[in-house]
Amino acid sequence: MLLGIITKMAPDDYVGFTFFIGYMAMAAAAVFFFFERSRVEDKWKMSLLVSALITGIAAVHYGYMRDYWGTFGESPTFFRYVDWTLTVPLMCVEFYLLTKVAGAKKSLLWKLIIASTWMLVCGYIGEAMSDGTTGHSVQWGVLSTLGYLYILYTVWLGEVAKLAEASNSDVVKKGVRTLAWFVLVGWAIYPIGYMCMDGGWLNGVFAAKDVDLFYNIADAINKIGFGLVVYNIAITSSAKTKTA
Repeated sequence: MLLGIITKMAPDDYVGFTFFIGYMAMAAAAVFFFFERSRVEDKWKMSLLVSALITGIAAVHYGYMRDYWGTFGESPTFFRYVDWTLTVPLMCVEFYLLTKVAGAKKSLLWKLIIASTWMLVCGYIGEAMSDGTTGHSVQWGVLSTLGYLYILYTVWLGEVAKLAEASNSDVVKKGVRTLAWFVLVGWAIYPIGYMCMDGGWLNGVFAAKDVDLFYNIADAINKIGFGLVVYNIAITSSAKTKTA
């Protein structure tokens, strides 16, 4: 069991450093979101619980990934994809929970979960099972991108965007649009990292350790940032209800 192994970290091991910082930041965020549930209306409690789960799951995986990196000096691809396969669908669940007040149906929930899972499974096959050829990388990269584009369309122009507009809540509208920016800009680092692997179009542009460094920073910003946006929606909406 890797978690708990103490390894010496070189002063210039920025990847190992960001794994550790990511672990601590995610853990702190999970505790924060969980305990803040008591301050919001009942309709927002599940949203904050999901935010706590996202960062909590990520914290556990970052503990494993930091130890894996320190022990083997290799990119923890398997652990990273296990983390993403659990947390990214949960991030998509947040869109359903936030627009549920405007009539979002469970079919939206399942479509987002399936699209995000498809995106990650195809990405894992393309990266972890790579034969080093461009054809393999492109084939699975394109298939993965289809899931990403579906999510992107849904949150910007499709069902999620329309439900947010129909919510008659400026807080929800602004919050959902901010989360949509996370999907458009924040998630963009992941396909770039994918293309840096063997056989990828950007192979050789960045070293493997640099890709992990970018992944770690992006993960912390995306997961914690996602949760903070949800928290702001919940706490602001609850405050307005109390003063109404």
